[in-house]
Amino acid sequence: MADQTGFLKYSRELPRRRPVEVRIQDWREVYEDFPPDHARTQAARCMDCGIPFCHNGCPLGNLIPEWNDLVYRDDWQEAAERLHATNNFPEFTGRLCPAPCEAACVLGINADPVTIKQVEVEIADRAWTEGWTAPQLPAERTGRSVAVVGSGPAGLAAAQQLTRAGHDVTVFERDDRIGGLLRYGIPEFKMEKRVLDQRIEQMRAEGTGFLPSYEVGRDISGDELRTAYDAVLLAGGATVPRDLPVPGRELTGIYPAMDYLVPANRVQEGDLAESPISAAGRDVVIIGGGDTGADCLGTAHRQRARSVTQLEILPRPPAHRAETTPWPTWPLMYRTTSAHEEGGERVFAVNTVRFVPGDSPTGSGAVAGLVLVAVEQQGSDGRPTFVPIEGTQHELPAQLVLLAMGFLGPQRTGLLEQLGVALDARGNVARSAEWATNVPGVFVAGDMGRGQSLIVWAIAEGRAAAAAVDRYLEAETALPAPIVPTSR
Repeated sequence: MADQTGFLKYSRELPRRRPVEVRIQDWREVYEDFPPDHARTQAARCMDCGIPFCHNGCPLGNLIPEWNDLVYRDDWQEAAERLHATNNFPEFTGRLCPAPCEAACVLGINADPVTIKQVEVEIADRAWTEGWTAPQLPAERTGRSVAVVGSGPAGLAAAQQLTRAGHDVTVFERDDRIGGLLRYGIPEFKMEKRVLDQRIEQMRAEGTGFLPSYEVGRDISGDELRTAYDAVLLAGGATVPRDLPVPGRELTGIYPAMDYLVPANRVQEGDLAESPISAAGRDVVIIGGGDTGADCLGTAHRQRARSVTQLEILPRPPAHRAETTPWPTWPLMYRTTSAHEEGGERVFAVNTVRFVPGDSPTGSGAVAGLVLVAVEQQGSDGRPTFVPIEGTQHELPAQLVLLAMGFLGPQRTGLLEQLGVALDARGNVARSAEWATNVPGVFVAGDMGRGQSLIVWAIAEGRAAAAAVDRYLEAETALPAPIVPTSR
């Protein structure tokens, strides 16, 4: 089990981030290269812990101790085999996943956990460099056809698994490029799109078909899709943004986060010379303290915002794991991303009362600021209330406001209405334990059925749903699938 005393000899180490003043001048990934011998040392910290709780923390059930041991022994190719046995896209999760596996690491009880996520991405990137990711062609074709609607991580994972099982798989994507949120929602400085493109090319070589710029529900109806394919898997994500209906919301200059991030990513794709929604020279306010808000923050820095303030209605978390989230649960604690390191101000425990109008060059009402109030959180039953604190109202200047408060579920109009799929109490597509909707032959995976969640859950659900679809078509399946609950 790696170096059984490694956790006593070595400290946790992560790759260095490029200097702030350098990296905000470009859109490349923020981290410097991590030497292979450093990755081996980090893998050596994996303990012979008896019960690897990291397995429980990872929705994919990644074989973490196994590939840590293989990296320590310098057997990178076998490590890549074990890594890909449970994860179709470790180069994605190694960059984008918040690493619940590390939160569950046994070493993390009283020390810094193993750098699981960093070892993972080092294995994945080396596999591509060394040519260990050759397309895996099916031994035989089944003659069955499957339509996958949506090309985010859930849809791509399911499509790759079903193609490798021998089915004829077509992925439908309404955007002009494949990748879903990975393509246009994730900024380049978090994951360069070459990483996504190389995996899509592998899938093409394996036989997966892709139809970008093709919206199911508009270019083909739900009934036509069911007639044309033996099975349909819905993986369209949770795309309806949470709004903020306070006075002044109609003012210009207030946008959902994705309306801001998508054109910024299109500039990097070469589609636009500059974004129509730019932070350049503006006071920017981001409402929402999560990952999407941090993506907006890093983007605003690179667009040369005058100032950036990120607001969060919740109180500031503690510096270390809160007692309410003991090991091995995901810890409530204060976190600083690379975007936060680059600048801006974070304000906690505030709520927006109204937006303040100003004059725009066109003469129509544009946002000029926000009136905020400090709030106190009350209630601990999972549905807290936020009570304004008297005398704390104040105004914050803003010529650009970005709403990064999460998503309310999938788009109901169009395809879902046409198919007649049932929705659950939270507005997501309802599914059985076998990932099936109430419509025969129609399945669902990822955020469209789960609600807004993590990339690692999306891939896990895509793999599990693929096995269910294969079983539906063939009466049995040899596809591996993580044990993933179909509801929270």
